[in-house]
Amino acid sequence: MKMSTGRQKGQWILSESAEAIRDAIFRTLAAILHLGNIEFSPGKDSDSSKIKDSTSNFHLQMTATLLMCDPDLLVSSLCTRSIHTNEGIIIKELDCAAAAANRDALAKTVYARLFDWLVENINKSIGQDVDSKAQIGVLDIYGFESFKHNSFEQFCINFANEKLQQHFNEHVFKMEQEEYKSEKINWSYIEFIDNQDMLDLIEKKPIGIIALLDEACMFPKSTHATFASKMFRNLSSHPRLEKTKFSETDFTISHYAGKVTYQTDSFLEKNRDYIVAEHCNLLSSSRCSLVSGLFSSLPEESLRSSYKFSSVASRFKQQLQALMETLSSTEPHYVRCVKPNSVNRPQLFENQSVLHQLRCGGVLEAVRISLAGYPTRRTYAEFVDRFGVLVPELMFGSHDERALTEAVLEKMKLGNFQLGRNKVFLRAGQIAILDVRRAEVLDNAARRIQSCFRTFAARKEFVKTKKASISIQAYCRGLFCKENI
Repeated sequence: MKMSTGRQKGQWILSESAEAIRDAIFRTLAAILHLGNIEFSPGKDSDSSKIKDSTSNFHLQMTATLLMCDPDLLVSSLCTRSIHTNEGIIIKELDCAAAAANRDALAKTVYARLFDWLVENINKSIGQDVDSKAQIGVLDIYGFESFKHNSFEQFCINFANEKLQQHFNEHVFKMEQEEYKSEKINWSYIEFIDNQDMLDLIEKKPIGIIALLDEACMFPKSTHATFASKMFRNLSSHPRLEKTKFSETDFTISHYAGKVTYQTDSFLEKNRDYIVAEHCNLLSSSRCSLVSGLFSSLPEESLRSSYKFSSVASRFKQQLQALMETLSSTEPHYVRCVKPNSVNRPQLFENQSVLHQLRCGGVLEAVRISLAGYPTRRTYAEFVDRFGVLVPELMFGSHDERALTEAVLEKMKLGNFQLGRNKVFLRAGQIAILDVRRAEVLDNAARRIQSCFRTFAARKEFVKTKKASISIQAYCRGLFCKENI
């Protein structure tokens, strides 16, 4: 096993003990790798398990050493489960499959908590002022995904993209039309695709897909087949959900970017994120301060059950909601990334692929809405400052800025505009006409200035030459007269 050191260059500094912290991070990551190599075999009883062989025992010892915990307690936390009852604690043996799932849950928990800890401390090391009222944030996420096989990961990614698309719709479309209302201009409502029904299908309680998935995960005997059956039974009338023809457990969702078929065979497994009391108790007593700090003591109510279910999808939904609240309090600027080709080659443009990306990203819809509305808007002061040169005869009068704006537009014979309370609204292409005319006026003015300057320079040169020629003539006449005397 080889730990990469390529990313050590230019590391952030956490504290004076950065070296010790970095070593602890590497030890924890190495422990996760060793933990994944532990295998189990049947124990004395059919429903029990034990460490399989010497190789697995080596990885167990290495895991305990790196995590600085008791190896016997580690074995116990992997192969048994504690059940708290009124009479006391009952120790239940786990079979090989359950022990392997327990092992994976421990590895997943350690890695997730270490990752969260790293992100938190990196943010602290940057030194952001928590009291600052101004900030710049960059949100970079996976785009919409649709593969031959789409599982729980694609479901979550596409759910996030649906959320962001709704925010994009609200910002670009709804807010634009709200501005028309506030400026009191005449306009007709512009239809756009609203994906709220799509979000209701996924996250609405009590019968959204996530709610039904969480319910299925709470019952040990539930399978992906029972989950799919209940989903179709409760949501069969939803226009965005379809049942596939060749599978009883696959389902198709009509996303804003197109239809995606999801395979549910691993949905329950990937959504289950158990908090195991034995794992927390084991690692909270670790002699490594980093590891013990990742695992705080469990609340009293969690001790009633060794396994506390935590839904990945529900937690993801809450994080998305928090993200949306943050975005709603900002002034967003959208950057749509378009991949020109699928083979990563320069000077190659795949038309259909790019068109699909533009359609999936809502760019074509944004262009359509923009053309149907008034994409160009300027305050009267900004408009007069730029285009007042088109009506020079009025610039030095007593006209207000709105009247000057209207005079410019009427002189240019532009009809596709509206005057609001504080702004002028122009249809697509109108500002280009004004810019062309402004450029012509400025060009003519520049030529007149150049002409006047050249005339002045030529006249000055002519007067100078004339004076010089008169002086030369006078001198020559004087010489001629002297020679004749």
